[in-house]
Amino acid sequence: MTRLTRRQFHQTVMASAAAVSLPTFAGAEATPILNAREGSARLAPAEYPETRIWGYDGLTPGPLLRARQGERMTRLFRNDLPQASSVHWHGIRIENAMDGVAGLTQPAVEPGADFLYDFALPDAGTYWYHPHNRTYEQMARGLYGALIIDEETGAPEVDLDEVLLLDDWRLTDEAQIADGFGNMHDWSHGGRIGNWITVNGDGAWSREVPRYSRMRLRLVNTANARIFSLETKGLEGWVVALDGMPLEAPQPLGDLTLAPAQRADLIVDLVADEGEEAFLVSFERDGGYAIAAFPVGGAARQTRRAAPNALPPNPVLALGDLETARHADLRMEGGAMGGMRGAMMGGRMMDMRNMAAQGKVWAFNGMADMGDTPLIDAGLGETVRITMTNDTAWPHGMHLHGHHFRQIAADGSSGPLRDTILMNRGETVEIAFVADNPGDWLLHCHMLEHSAGGMMTWLRVS
Repeated sequence: MTRLTRRQFHQTVMASAAAVSLPTFAGAEATPILNAREGSARLAPAEYPETRIWGYDGLTPGPLLRARQGERMTRLFRNDLPQASSVHWHGIRIENAMDGVAGLTQPAVEPGADFLYDFALPDAGTYWYHPHNRTYEQMARGLYGALIIDEETGAPEVDLDEVLLLDDWRLTDEAQIADGFGNMHDWSHGGRIGNWITVNGDGAWSREVPRYSRMRLRLVNTANARIFSLETKGLEGWVVALDGMPLEAPQPLGDLTLAPAQRADLIVDLVADEGEEAFLVSFERDGGYAIAAFPVGGAARQTRRAAPNALPPNPVLALGDLETARHADLRMEGGAMGGMRGAMMGGRMMDMRNMAAQGKVWAFNGMADMGDTPLIDAGLGETVRITMTNDTAWPHGMHLHGHHFRQIAADGSSGPLRDTILMNRGETVEIAFVADNPGDWLLHCHMLEHSAGGMMTWLRVS
């Protein structure tokens, strides 16, 4: 069989995707529509005006999409924004053509156009959806939502199942979203950090809950670049899943760090006394702030329930022999105080000044943005190892599309399944996964300004 070049592959995929995107397919009238459009939201207190946002169905967060493991998700994406967009279904081990990466798996959906997303849901867990074209701006304007896949069997018994999408916003004094999306200081440093934190689009999120209620809290970090350091007050419990994937055994809840795009499922009991409040607290440099409150009203029962069982595992293949696994190295370079002098870009070597003039200040293995050659070309079913080194002055949340991976420790032991991993300055991390999902898959930093500034590559599975 003749092997396609990446450019030929893109042309083939885009031609077929363009055919799918035509709005005249059979059954369109019965297909639910997910409409990206302008809207407004009450982000700030009542004395401020509502904030003009971009949202799915004009809302931020967008509508909560929910289905059961083993079902299919079908949505006709309709773009009524002034920019081209797409929908990436973050964390779902999805068919490649449905992954929503503009320029890799499909063409961007132009203003006024439609695209049909239709895909299987193999895994239960907490996932989310967001754009993958000009993501750094569109997400900062509010374009994202939660996708919850309920367990086919074995769901935990809880009194409340609550999805909490954590975000920060950069607002003006009039509570409007600040411009400056191409700010090179943001792009070359830690990314766009906001000045106003919300949970589910609410700057004072609160829900009254009876004492000793058991809750499943599904936490999603939807911020462009903020790393949330979290703690609970008046809530005690366990972490039961990370990035949608169940842990082998529930882990006692302590301090919790969520990089952009990471998720954590908690099962917690509300142990604060009646008349008090329990809190989810975000720790910042100048102290801790309650970002979600649970006032205690009444009692659900007299004592706490017994510890929960582990969630049922998802059908992810076990790692093969790591000694014989296909291997690649990935070095992160660039950014402020990084020492990178230049990188390959557009087929030629460029110095940092010329790169920055084109909005690129980061590189992987000496290359800004994606080249025509994948970082790794794996056969279907192969075990893959990637050793990643953060040779920059900033943290990076590395996200792999289409797969979940495990971190491999120095002693050869493996960590929990994840799709996004936080790497600190100077850190080297090895991840491994079974390449069981065919297609071209993105690997990038989910600090969105870093990704747009050059920190992206791709893998091929065939």
